[in-house]
Amino acid sequence: MSNVSEAEVRAEVRAWLKDNWDPQMPLVEWRNLLADSGWGMPQWPQKWYGRDLPVGLVRAVEEEFAAVGAVGAARTGVRLLAAATLLEHASDYIKKKFLRRIVTGEDNWCQLFSEPGSGSDLAGATTRADFDGANWIVNGQKVWTTSAHHADYGILVARTDWDAPKHDGLSFFVLAIKQPGVDVQPLKQMNGHASFNQVFFTDAKIPPEHLVGKVNEGWKVAMTTLAHERRGADGMAPPVKRGAREGRIYVEERAELEIANEPYRWYPQRAGRTDLVIERAKETGANNDPVIRQEIAKLMILSKSAEWTARRARAAQRHGRPQGPEGSLGKLAASHVARAAARVHTMITGAEAMLTGKQSPREGIIAEILVSVPAVSIAGGTDEIQRNIIAERVLDLPKEPRFDTGPFRNVRRN
Repeated sequence: MSNVSEAEVRAEVRAWLKDNWDPQMPLVEWRNLLADSGWGMPQWPQKWYGRDLPVGLVRAVEEEFAAVGAVGAARTGVRLLAAATLLEHASDYIKKKFLRRIVTGEDNWCQLFSEPGSGSDLAGATTRADFDGANWIVNGQKVWTTSAHHADYGILVARTDWDAPKHDGLSFFVLAIKQPGVDVQPLKQMNGHASFNQVFFTDAKIPPEHLVGKVNEGWKVAMTTLAHERRGADGMAPPVKRGAREGRIYVEERAELEIANEPYRWYPQRAGRTDLVIERAKETGANNDPVIRQEIAKLMILSKSAEWTARRARAAQRHGRPQGPEGSLGKLAASHVARAAARVHTMITGAEAMLTGKQSPREGIIAEILVSVPAVSIAGGTDEIQRNIIAERVLDLPKEPRFDTGPFRNVRRN
């Protein structure tokens, strides 16, 4: 459908929705129709539940769905990161087994990358996968794993060759979470939420057909996941208030979203909530302070610049260009915006910014911003990692000296 016009796409979507949309349908039944039709993920290949539609026309499809209130494919959590990675690197067996159930929302996913001893140094992973002739046997630990407590599958990076250089000895797998040998333990955060988990593996099994890509080439696969993740990390929109819509499909969707979005409730706060700044300044009278007004102006300029950077990345995606370092530019910009927003909120609210509870400013939202903002500079690759990527891939600066070359088993680690 590469030569199709927007008008043709809209007409076809409208006609299909007229014939098929029914808010009284069960949610999974409806999404199976979406998978069959390709309208759930129209930019995906037609062979894999899409329509080969140019990314630039996806918005037209979404607008037609919104016009009649039709529910789309499942999009919450890590599932679309997993899908993007599987589409690019996985075997047809894996695509057939998992992609449809990603569209329908029947499987939940998590991302098993970070480790206690390596953090943003993904290539330093020490969780190991050893092939015993029948299965890959996994031992080790992952941490900061969002939604692992209700995930069915995880995308896993594990070390399969200790004698290769650290980037060359990793492999990428799909791992079933609900099996003996996988222990998921929640982590309580200082902002009161428990979005993350640590996951321990003790002789957990992965069938050989769940290897994504080739053995010891998992670094390349993981970079696809991270590029998509960073492109989406340029901020988190404030919560959208939806009206109560009637119909079985809406009831089931609301129940799904309540579970899926629980770990992400604080994500708008970690992005700094610049949308509240001007309101708060007016509420408190801080808008009459010339110094604070100047800081608000700086923040809004920075925020708007970051927004434009994010739009540029999305425009590149719409034109079919591959994921590139612009994701790191957007993520680093988001970190600067979040920290600046936290400073401005503190200037506006003063000491009361530390208060929580119903009687505190915005019922504790301001305090939650202050303790949540540091996370945006860490999650998905630290600011330092993003600066290295930008320096080497955008500015073409020489790479920093490395002291971790040679066989991984000889590299000094924590």
